[in-house]
Amino acid sequence: MRLRFFLACTLLAGLALVQPSAASSLRGVKPPDRKIPRYDRVFVIVEENHGYDSILQASGAPNLRRLAQTYGNATRFYAERHPSEPNYIAMISGSTHAIGDDASFAVNAIDAPNLATQLEANGLSWGGYFGGYDPARPNATFTLGYYASKHNPFMNFTNLRREPNFYSHMHNMNRLPADLGTGTVPNFTFIVPGECDDMHGVPIACGNDAAEVSRGDSTAANIVSEIQNSAFWRSPKNAAIVITWDENDDAHRENGVQGCCGGLPGGGRIPTIVITNHGRRAVRDDTAYNHYSLLRTIEDAFGIYQYLGGADNWAVGIRPMLPLFSSAPTTSATAM
Repeated sequence: MRLRFFLACTLLAGLALVQPSAASSLRGVKPPDRKIPRYDRVFVIVEENHGYDSILQASGAPNLRRLAQTYGNATRFYAERHPSEPNYIAMISGSTHAIGDDASFAVNAIDAPNLATQLEANGLSWGGYFGGYDPARPNATFTLGYYASKHNPFMNFTNLRREPNFYSHMHNMNRLPADLGTGTVPNFTFIVPGECDDMHGVPIACGNDAAEVSRGDSTAANIVSEIQNSAFWRSPKNAAIVITWDENDDAHRENGVQGCCGGLPGGGRIPTIVITNHGRRAVRDDTAYNHYSLLRTIEDAFGIYQYLGGADNWAVGIRPMLPLFSSAPTTSATAM
């Protein structure tokens, strides 16, 4: 009798211990998500059309190689598909919404939840800074400053464009230094340089591929320096900069795995660099990630646990990028 009573008590105590994590699993919130520290600001800088090897295993982008070695390098990060636009849409919504081309945003017309609507619902701010964007022509699909609306994912969402203040979130990239100086940049900032500065290129206008890579390398490094020179970067609050690419469209596309984690058919292996103001240094993270993984991590960083689309697909390998976003002083990932 005493033995049965002891076993029953032990079982009840064990259940009490596992209940919190079980409840978290039922809510779709896994323990690693809760370990991502809260971030006050996250910047995402998007470059174009190059693969991991051509940027981080070659000599043409020394600034980006230095940042990857100094801060965080996601070595197995993949795009969702080709061409560009579906990947931009995936970055902020967790889905390509069956888009497989670079059609005009007016054609796509997506009415669905996205990161911007999530941030608004949680009292957080968001905005985009785009090279060549003309506030006088907000609906232009292309400008002579080499802005392309296909690289502005927010334009694809009709529920966003219906908002009266939608265009107040859109800025020319030239405004970024002033907003950094005054501390008025939003909680989530999406940055896409013009097509001559993001490694995409425009025929004749931007030079050959080597010149485009060099120019994109310098542009990204300058943006990072401007952010790091801001007062909030030195504050106790957490801030992060992510430099990622839309897809791997190199003429010598890498063989082998093209996608992961539900992001199929895949858009190739791409560089992704994570820079934090208080986090770990010299981290090489070999976990398989894609843009859905990044979206989940950004949601976690802002305390949002209702994940969008593919970002909620734990079963196929979506994981928060904890080694790269942790504020702990030591690394559990492989040091570079």
